[in-house]
Amino acid sequence: MLNRWTADAAGLIAGYLLDAAIGDPRRFHPVAGFGTAATALERRVYQPRRRAGVLFTAVAVGVPVIAGLAAGRATRRVPVARFALTTAATWTVLGGRTLRKESRVMARHLGSGDLEAARGRLNHLCGRDPSALDEPELARATVESVAENTSDAVVAPLFWGALLGPAGLLGYRAANTLDAMVGHRSARYARFGTASARLDDVLNLAPSRLTGVLTIAVAPVAGGSPRETARVWRRDRGDHPSPNSGQCEAAMAGALGVRLGGRNVYFGRSETRPFLGDGPRPSAVHLKRAARVSGAVGAAALVLAAGGALVRGGVGAVLRGRGKGGSR
Repeated sequence: MLNRWTADAAGLIAGYLLDAAIGDPRRFHPVAGFGTAATALERRVYQPRRRAGVLFTAVAVGVPVIAGLAAGRATRRVPVARFALTTAATWTVLGGRTLRKESRVMARHLGSGDLEAARGRLNHLCGRDPSALDEPELARATVESVAENTSDAVVAPLFWGALLGPAGLLGYRAANTLDAMVGHRSARYARFGTASARLDDVLNLAPSRLTGVLTIAVAPVAGGSPRETARVWRRDRGDHPSPNSGQCEAAMAGALGVRLGGRNVYFGRSETRPFLGDGPRPSAVHLKRAARVSGAVGAAALVLAAGGALVRGGVGAVLRGRGKGGSR
């Protein structure tokens, strides 16, 4: 029976299933609307200073969090409304189906030898310059993006939704979107984007590590060995310059039996990253396996998130009961 303690758990499940069934809305996506609003706010407050970036981040993330808290409070005594709210928020912030679809589309292009189509598709997943990339490099970019975004677009939203309900879902997606917008290294955002980048790093510390652990557990769906995946993950996860991306990418490299890392060329800059894993460079066949790993990790994270939401509701009920008892 649905009640206020099970509404969030049921909403997380329903929202996940909606994303799995139909994916992102093609028009009027709320996240795109948030991005438009954040861009307008940036135009108003931008200065090449960290203080301005702190203000920008506080407002852009604070508004969705406050909205989520207010909506959660308004629906706390109406379980059906709370369920609908959590379902809608979960569906809005998840991106698992789109991520898996892009990986499979890239696999088809690379499998058929259509490098031009593959290069044209890469920017659906990441911001690298695809113009000079060959098949292994296009495949590597895709695998790395799938690994990182399995955490960013699936595990992390579910994690924060389980802990904080709708406010956690909306707040995390806002912070992650800001990081994509202003958190990268460039002349414009070197200082202004620091707050957004650091907030995203902090919010992903636990989810990225959970993604690594879950990838180890589900490695057999890609023909991998949990033991070998764990070995690569423990050895290589700290070599990545990001405190979080390496957790996901090292585990994916171990699960697929491939080598990730190397020189990444972006528009106007390049980075050389340490190698992760011991196998050959990825190819088209590994992209379908990466999609399977991503789907399995998402399903496992959903089970944990729903369980976590139930525990949160139970703990809250106990604390409220003790408060009432103590006031007598």
